[in-house]
Amino acid sequence: MTIGATFTHRGEGYSRDARYITTRVSRDSTSFPVESGRYRLIAARACPWANRTLIVRRLLGLENAISLGIPGPTHDERSWIFDRDAGGVDPVLGIHFLRDAYLARDPNFSLGITVPALVDLASGAVATNDFAQMTLDFSTEWRDFHREGAPDLYPAELRQPMDALMRYIYTEINNGVYRCGFAGSQESYNRAYLRLFTALRNISELLAGRRYLMGDHITEADVRLFTTLVRFDAVYHGHFKCNEKKLTEMPVLWAYARDLFQTPGFGDTVDFEHITSHYYQVHLDVNPNQIVPLGPDTSGWLSPHGREVLGGSPFGGPATRGERSTAPGPVAPGEEVPLAARAGHWGNFHEELARTTEAADSCTQGTEHSRTHGSNGGVIHPRNKSRDWSAIRGILNV
Repeated sequence: MTIGATFTHRGEGYSRDARYITTRVSRDSTSFPVESGRYRLIAARACPWANRTLIVRRLLGLENAISLGIPGPTHDERSWIFDRDAGGVDPVLGIHFLRDAYLARDPNFSLGITVPALVDLASGAVATNDFAQMTLDFSTEWRDFHREGAPDLYPAELRQPMDALMRYIYTEINNGVYRCGFAGSQESYNRAYLRLFTALRNISELLAGRRYLMGDHITEADVRLFTTLVRFDAVYHGHFKCNEKKLTEMPVLWAYARDLFQTPGFGDTVDFEHITSHYYQVHLDVNPNQIVPLGPDTSGWLSPHGREVLGGSPFGGPATRGERSTAPGPVAPGEEVPLAARAGHWGNFHEELARTTEAADSCTQGTEHSRTHGSNGGVIHPRNKSRDWSAIRGILNV
């Protein structure tokens, strides 16, 4: 998505451009074979599709096999950019614009410059940006490089029902929030809204009786639902007008999402600063003033979820290497989400806001007094006094 691009079309419903580079990185490929150290995953933390790859890569322990590049949360009219890296370039690819890796694949490339993208380091070209297939291939094609105890996120015996469920989640929920946010007419918005919340109720009913979507342990299906849920209150509820309820007002889904968030590999990939900056600053036709909300308070993500009563556990099920799956270790050095952007920190701006408000008031107080009461700096301006809750409590005798 590009700053200044048009995402809504008056009178029309939203239709996603689903044209991707569908080449696969696989064990039997002659063009892009699976090789440790050959590819670099470019994944913006803002993007829910890219967030899937961050989670799966970490759960499977592919950090040493596939390096990671993180572009900034916003971008200009050309491309995602590496504006938060030193010198404004990706330290491995040596490029400022992700677009350059797409043009290395095809000088006439005219489709979307999207993330996630798996870049071949030998050529500097994008091997694939097919996000739906990419994570499945991480599970199946990259098994030789999985860590000991890596969970089987795509079990062979569950694939048929799992594929059907993931198609439903993508169509009705993952893409459903975008149909609401980018609707070009009231009618198309109404239809999208009803579809979305019908699907959320259906999934909530399913999860009321089981801990995870496919049973007792996490799978790729949980990853795909999580990346929408974790963005719901921060951006989709307000920015995309998905406002029948907040996630925090849907008891089953809120508990389920917290359960996943607190599972190693999920919440430690979530950057609320990148998420809110991206959506509110990139979609100019939805938010033309680019004002980024200070909330919501994210501390609730760390509260107890109570889902243990349903049995099961995130790990302990089948593993791709070893007998039983185990939790991944600590986040790889250099890949940590900054503390200020994590749950429990992002959205808690009250003290900082109070300080900046006081500073602004002190700068403007004299000017306002001179216009209304003269320059008697000892008088509290009525506008400031109205903010003094202790004074109001005194007036009310409370």
